[in-house]
Amino acid sequence: MTDRDARRPSPDASVIAAEAEGYLLAREHQQDALREAQALCSALPWLTTAQAEDLTRHYVAHRLHLSRQMLRATLRRADELSREYEARYLQLRRDLLRRHGAWASGLLVCVAGVSGALCSFGR
Repeated sequence: MTDRDARRPSPDASVIAAEAEGYLLAREHQQDALREAQALCSALPWLTTAQAEDLTRHYVAHRLHLSRQMLRATLRRADELSREYEARYLQLRRDLLRRHGAWASGLLVCVAGVSGALCSFGR
């Protein structure tokens, strides 16, 4: 095993790292929602403790639901864009290959013509 292989994370490590990152991001969203809910409740001093807790719980749940919806929409759009870009890339590659083929054929015809003309004049 080389030094480069030792430094490269294994696929399992990548999966674990991605899951850990996802967990930390979800936790951050939850903490942000909780802070926002607490700020809202502190702006409403007439709420009882039970009402403030209930409002906080509903706010956090709603905020997390909205975050999930936005993330799903972003993932769907990223997937759509990926497919669109891939299709466009394949089309451009086909066009480029076709043009190169046409240029190569034209060049071959020119070379054959020049070669034939030189052979005719050489006799």
